[in-house]
Amino acid sequence: MLHETFELREEGSRADARLEIYIQEYSQSVAIQERPMVLLCPGGGYGYTSDREAEPIALQFLSMGYHAAVLRYSCAPARYPTALLELARSVLLIREHAVQWHVDTDRLVIQGCSAGGHLAACYAMFWNRQWLREKAGVADRDPDHRLLRPNGLLLCYPVITSGEFAHRGSFENLTGDLPDRERLLQELSLEHQVNADVPPVFIWHTFEDQAVPVENALLMVSALRRAGISTEFHMYPQGGHGLALATALTQTSDGRCVQPQCAGWIELAHTWLEGIF
Repeated sequence: MLHETFELREEGSRADARLEIYIQEYSQSVAIQERPMVLLCPGGGYGYTSDREAEPIALQFLSMGYHAAVLRYSCAPARYPTALLELARSVLLIREHAVQWHVDTDRLVIQGCSAGGHLAACYAMFWNRQWLREKAGVADRDPDHRLLRPNGLLLCYPVITSGEFAHRGSFENLTGDLPDRERLLQELSLEHQVNADVPPVFIWHTFEDQAVPVENALLMVSALRRAGISTEFHMYPQGGHGLALATALTQTSDGRCVQPQCAGWIELAHTWLEGIF
C-alpha cells in the first residue's frame, strides 16, 4: 500500500490542512487495472476533523477493493469556502495522479460524516459553479466539465440544514463573523441547493440522533427526490451521533459509539457503490 501526505495551501488554509492517500499497489498478476477512489471528509463540527471518522473508515474501504483518501480540511478559525476549495484541490490532485495510482477517474466518490457530510454535500452541489471552477484554476482548461465532477456522494449522519434542525455549532464555525454571514447561511442550507449536477447519493442517519437531528437527512432526501437524483437512504431506529463504523474499531475512549444495529451501513454502502458503478 502506498500511504502519502500532500499539504494543501488554498486561500485561508491552516497549516495542518492536508490530504492523506491510501493506494493499493498495482500488480500485473491481479486482474484489476484501475480501482475506484473514496475521498473521506471526517466530521467534527467544522472545529476539528475526527480521527475516528478518518483512517478506520478509509481502511474499511481499502479492504473492499477501493483506493481511499482522507481530507484533513481547515476548520475554525478558517471560514467558508476554504475547506471547499481544499476539497476541490484534492479532487484535482487525485485526477492528476490517476495514471500513477491506477485510479478509475469515472468512479470517484466523496464521503462525509456529520459536518464532513455537509462539506461533501456542499461540494456535490457546487462543484460546477463558475466561481469554484475559477478558484480551482480549471475554468479555462476543462471544457467538458469533468475534472471537478464527483461520481457519487456518501453521507453519514450529515449536517444539511441551517434552519430549524440545524447543528448551530457547525455553521458558527463555518461562517464566523463573515460580513455576508446571513446570506451564506441561506446558501449553505443544502436542502435548497440540490441540482442536476448532484451525483447518485447514499445516506444513513439514526432516529435518536440528538446532535444532528435526522430531519437533516430527511430534508436532503426529500430535495433529492424532487430533483430526480438517485438516492439510497437508511434510517436506523437506535444510535446517537458520530458512530463512525459503529463497532469497537471506532469506539470512543469513554466506551460510546458501538451500535451493532448500525454497523452494517458500510456493507450497504459497498453494495450501493458496486451498483452505481
